[in-house]
Amino acid sequence: MEALRALEVLDTPSEAAVDTIVSGARRLFRCKSAYVSFVDVDRQWFMSTCGLQVTETPRDISFCTHAIAANSPLVIRDTHRDARFVNNPLVTGEPFVRFYAGMPLRVPASDGGPLMPVGTLCVIDDRPRAPTVEALETLQGMARVVEALLEARRVSKQNLQLAFDRQDALEEIARTQKVLQHAERMARIGSWRLDLETGLVRWSDQTYAIHGLEPGAEEHLADAMLFYPSDDRAKLEAALTRCTQDGTAWDLELNFTDAQGTSRRVRTLGEVDLRDGKPVALIGVIQDITDRYHFERRLLAVARTDELTGIASRRAFNEEMEQLLLRRSDSPAVTVAIIDLDRFKDVNDQLGHAAGDEVLRVMATKLETASYLGDHFVARLGGDEFVVVLHGRRTSVEIEQALCRLLADLRYSVLTEQGTIEVSATIGASSYGKQQVDRSSLLKEADEALYRAKRMQRGTAAVAGTPGLIERAENVGATMMSPTVT
Repeated sequence: MEALRALEVLDTPSEAAVDTIVSGARRLFRCKSAYVSFVDVDRQWFMSTCGLQVTETPRDISFCTHAIAANSPLVIRDTHRDARFVNNPLVTGEPFVRFYAGMPLRVPASDGGPLMPVGTLCVIDDRPRAPTVEALETLQGMARVVEALLEARRVSKQNLQLAFDRQDALEEIARTQKVLQHAERMARIGSWRLDLETGLVRWSDQTYAIHGLEPGAEEHLADAMLFYPSDDRAKLEAALTRCTQDGTAWDLELNFTDAQGTSRRVRTLGEVDLRDGKPVALIGVIQDITDRYHFERRLLAVARTDELTGIASRRAFNEEMEQLLLRRSDSPAVTVAIIDLDRFKDVNDQLGHAAGDEVLRVMATKLETASYLGDHFVARLGGDEFVVVLHGRRTSVEIEQALCRLLADLRYSVLTEQGTIEVSATIGASSYGKQQVDRSSLLKEADEALYRAKRMQRGTAAVAGTPGLIERAENVGATMMSPTVT
């Protein structure tokens, strides 16, 4: 409990880096939920969750209590076969846990003793699971990353406090400076002080190292700002102004280029230093978070990419549509076409999922390389369903021609011992108009058009608001009309 309290993490907002790891863990195991939690005196508190809509649960029913007590990974493939958990309220009721895998999170004890387990990184599902050794090792590696983030958070707070304290602790400055330098090198955190009267900035040795410079003379604020690109420089300058005027502290993540021209990502925190109630300086820390930033970006890229086909995922499509409608809220020029594969189930049933996966990859490639569609975005919604977003305003004739060509292009023959399975596509499309005020309504119309086409004749296309069906072009190489992009 003392080690947990020292983290100062309970009942604080979730952090983006931890949220990204939790989301990655859920995706890795393809489970319904993942979370990072800490076990307090009488409760289990969730710092970050994905797929779980709770903030805390009683400690006495917590699975994670067992993992922490054992101080080792805990994997329960089927709770219904484990006497410890079969009658647990979390098993018999929401969220109906059948599978659990938890990795303890360990932090240093306040007295410098051994690492103490205070929480867990977990994945749960409402179905029994048998995870691979490799998946569990990856989950354990993710837990180590969470521990590193917690340690960096703790060290950052500690070093900032040290930076404040040393102003009034002249008799211990030598010892404090040495400890601070070791901590800064370990955590890649440097401290600084800006004199408001002179504009001079005093840096610690690690701050010089982050900037790619040898420790030396004082830097002027204008020179220090040149390490940031113009957009991020403006953000930092605004934070400095606010802090000077009303004492508002800041915590920013910014792009940064060091003296050798290497692009980095830094986190900078600062607050005002008052003397007799008047601001005389700004003090704070800067941390090189480049590795963590790129790790988060890689996890985000994984979440935005469909693992099987390599095209955009449903999540990426949703984000693309929201941004598209937001940027063009007055009258966005966009058409959405939902594509459902016909006879795909026959391929899976007769030849197996490997053959079905190959069909999906072929269709994804066809959609991505369909240059005749002009400016377009392709994503897999799930199963055998794809979506194409046509950018640019198009006439009804141009949309019909594009769908006609697409129907022909998405025909694919799969050989079997009994003959050939002709895979085709049925398409439903909708263009943004007065009736579609958001992504949901636009997709709803496209989906209704798709089911209208499926009811009437598979292998055709239907456009919302337009009667009749569109059939495939017999001549796939026919010249297409170029869309008018607005």
